[in-house]
Amino acid sequence: MNVAKRKLEQAEQKAKEWFRIVEDKGLIVPGKTEQELCNEMVRIAQEELGITEHWHKKIVRTGINTLQPFIADPPDLVIQENDILFFDMHPVFEGWEADLGRTYVLGNDPAKLRIKKDVEEAWHIANDWYFKQPTLTGAQFFNYVDQLTKSYGYTFGNAIAGHIVGPYPHEQPDDPNDLCLDVHPDNSADIFLRDKHGRERHWMLELHFVDTEKKIGAFFEQMLQFN
Repeated sequence: MNVAKRKLEQAEQKAKEWFRIVEDKGLIVPGKTEQELCNEMVRIAQEELGITEHWHKKIVRTGINTLQPFIADPPDLVIQENDILFFDMHPVFEGWEADLGRTYVLGNDPAKLRIKKDVEEAWHIANDWYFKQPTLTGAQFFNYVDQLTKSYGYTFGNAIAGHIVGPYPHEQPDDPNDLCLDVHPDNSADIFLRDKHGRERHWMLELHFVDTEKKIGAFFEQMLQFN
């Protein structure tokens, strides 16, 4: 395993540990706002894991806000009884980026439990499919994910289905409008290509399922990993 891959996996494991601590402390409960929970999480990251940098905005979304795409900044909601919510966090650990998304369900609502299970299952299906492709453009990968989402009966809720990750800050395209480093329907570049220095790129896969009828969404994100 190359150094970059090992460092990125260590950063992701640290992010997973962060989420586990939040779960173990019983912080995901009704009655607090999304921002209050986010602030508690950030404090835990710093105090218990030494994480002080975050390379992108920190997201806790609950209820109707789980339908919103990444780019949105919806009003701060209070977590309700029997709610669904998700985290999308971007910590930096020892100079390397992580990007982790998970969904949580409070209570036993079948539709919420189902969409949580489905988005996780679909992520692993898409991950396995990715590693079977000899070449793959960002557009082809996005279209595959979009069709996979529809096969589960949901709508895909975001403009992209993934992106690169690396040392902080990660590689940027020469043209800021170029989508070559995103899993986007307008990216015609082969995402298996190496960077300008000949280094392997490492990709995140992010799935955002939306049930427009029940007005709930679920999210799952982590680095693509060969099994």
